[in-house]
Amino acid sequence: MMRRTLLALPFAMRLQADAGREVWDLLGAAASALSEGNAAGFMDCFDPKMPGYEDLRADVAALVLEAEPRSSIELVTNRGDDQTRALEADWLLDIVQRQGSIGSTRREERIKVRAAKAGKRWRIVAFEPAGFFAPPNPR
Repeated sequence: MMRRTLLALPFAMRLQADAGREVWDLLGAAASALSEGNAAGFMDCFDPKMPGYEDLRADVAALVLEAEPRSSIELVTNRGDDQTRALEADWLLDIVQRQGSIGSTRREERIKVRAAKAGKRWRIVAFEPAGFFAPPNPR
């Protein structure tokens, strides 16, 4: 019995590593979509049932309408299993205004993300801090 457990351990570790990579890729896809001005692609990474989803959607839509956001992220931690993951990352967001303004805003924040697998697809189910993607100008 012990031999079976030891043989299964590398397989289980590989599944967790793959899940971690899949969620990191999901977060990277969100950052890329935002940098492309693709609000729908960005929001597709999030679970619509997530608390604060509608506020996030409104913030991101206004942000890409008013500015050209550029994102870069650096992974800090990625923990969990093949069904739920918790990530922390340093997110750098440069926001260059569109409407005749030469101003820009830079935000850098340690973000916290929880992701869950629904079927074969990962989705972000929690994101902190809320308001990170709000446009720099009040609506």
